[in-house]
Amino acid sequence: MNIQSNKLVATLFGALALIFTACQKEEVSSSVDELSVSASTIAVAATSSAAGISGTSGSTTDSVYILHGCGRNTNMAATSLSAMPASVETYLTTNYAGYTLYKALAVYDSSNVLQSFIAVVYYNGKPVALKFDATGNFVQVLEQREKGDVPGRGWHNGGRFQHRNGLGKDSVAISALPATILSSFTSAYNTDTLVKAFRSADSGYVLLSRNNGLYATAYTGAGVYVNRITLNREKGQVTSVDAAALPALITSYLSATYPGYVFNKAFSIRVNGILKSYVVVIDANNTRYGLSFDSGGSFVALKTIH
Repeated sequence: MNIQSNKLVATLFGALALIFTACQKEEVSSSVDELSVSASTIAVAATSSAAGISGTSGSTTDSVYILHGCGRNTNMAATSLSAMPASVETYLTTNYAGYTLYKALAVYDSSNVLQSFIAVVYYNGKPVALKFDATGNFVQVLEQREKGDVPGRGWHNGGRFQHRNGLGKDSVAISALPATILSSFTSAYNTDTLVKAFRSADSGYVLLSRNNGLYATAYTGAGVYVNRITLNREKGQVTSVDAAALPALITSYLSATYPGYVFNKAFSIRVNGILKSYVVVIDANNTRYGLSFDSGGSFVALKTIH
């Protein structure tokens, strides 16, 4: 067999290896050649533009590492959204409207029994990796880290996930909000009371306000209105709650479902003085969520803010 034939065979075997391979060495990047999977991570572009999704050229330097946790004795295979249970697409469409699917993976144990699915999507230009069980039920949003932070605590000062340090550096004083945003908000929602504001990773702003209920309103960094979401299930009196005062069931759910999350703000909702529910606002991998829980701390609903 000549040299060119040997090269062709090697190329074919290499391509097949990318379709079905062990988690400890798997190439999953569709547009950035150097990004691969180790025994614990999937590396993807940190923005949709770097991934080539928005039509711009790719980048191998701007990446994040998703902690997939599939284990050394499991195999990962590329799949498609249509090959997953319909509930996966329903979940993505409901909670990440306008998302772009980047990678769909099926995870098998050493006996080739399907264990779970992983969907990596870009939402508002940022990657979100979600794990679903074999029947399509949502399990968790997988944690992301920068390369040097994969071992250890998962963040460093000055990094894209530095707000995990708990210092609240993404918080913005109401008085420090740009005048254009304050003017727009007070004009549109003049009966709301602003209670908290945050600066997003994309330089936008998220404003939390109460008005017989709880709302999240998002603006771009230039002050352009993005959306407004009602975070509570029922109208009622809104009161701030410290993280330490939340039911243990809520804290356990957040830790298991959004590993590496950052607590932003929590509220209780009371109707006629009776506790009805809790709303907790968190940041997970630079995407902000509002989660509703009943009075006992059981999860009820998710709202993806921005």
